[in-house]
Amino acid sequence: MLSVFKDEVQGGRRVYTETKYLISGDQAIVIEFGNKISEEINSKVRAMMIAINKKNIEGVVEMIPTYRSLMVHYNPLKVDFNSLCEELKSIEKQLDDIEIPLPEVIEIPTLYGGDYGADIENVAKHNGLTVDEVVKIHTSKEYLIYMLGFTPGFPYLGGMDDRISTPRLKTPRTKISAGSVGIAGSQTGIYPIDSPGGWQLIGKTPLKLYDAYRENPILLQAGNYIKFVPIDEKTYIKIEEEIKNNTYIYRIYPKERRDR
Repeated sequence: MLSVFKDEVQGGRRVYTETKYLISGDQAIVIEFGNKISEEINSKVRAMMIAINKKNIEGVVEMIPTYRSLMVHYNPLKVDFNSLCEELKSIEKQLDDIEIPLPEVIEIPTLYGGDYGADIENVAKHNGLTVDEVVKIHTSKEYLIYMLGFTPGFPYLGGMDDRISTPRLKTPRTKISAGSVGIAGSQTGIYPIDSPGGWQLIGKTPLKLYDAYRENPILLQAGNYIKFVPIDEKTYIKIEEEIKNNTYIYRIYPKERRDR
């Protein structure tokens, strides 16, 4: 029997004083650390994933990190639910001793506006800004990659400035090309593959966030950061060619560590 968990209310959202271990079918457990999006909660998700990997628990098949929880898939023929829960709770008690690897920042060269970002004027008008101001604000921050999902390699980012927050399109597009950079509400993101979508498109990157033929198909990693860097069309075409020829050198550097 799972115990009853206590919650605290902060700003209208629940912050768990005790982690929740939730049944997710007969082959998965969801470890939920809170009910809000925050770097503190997400760092616990990543620390838990690292700690479980180090333990190498028999029967654990796969782990999927999200904003505020970690799904642990397991083989019920090798480990039962109750035993696994007890093991995971024991691991959780030692999270303060887990060292999270120093995050990295990867620069995302982006061509803003024109045919590459058809909705950037909508974003500017909605917020009473110029297009140049939208670009300046969008490129001024490093965005935490909270998780990947939706389509292969799609990054869920945190940290966008509210000054450029813009609602989704009323009518979604049936196809948005891979590499498109968009804004939806208070989030910004990059489409890794051609797909439908309703985000306001402000630019495009020549980088491939997903490439099935690459040794590591997914370019980005949860826990790291993105920095958008504005480029012109000439540079865009140059980088695009370098990507095709496997000669492009990604600009990646360490980010100063913050306390969990």
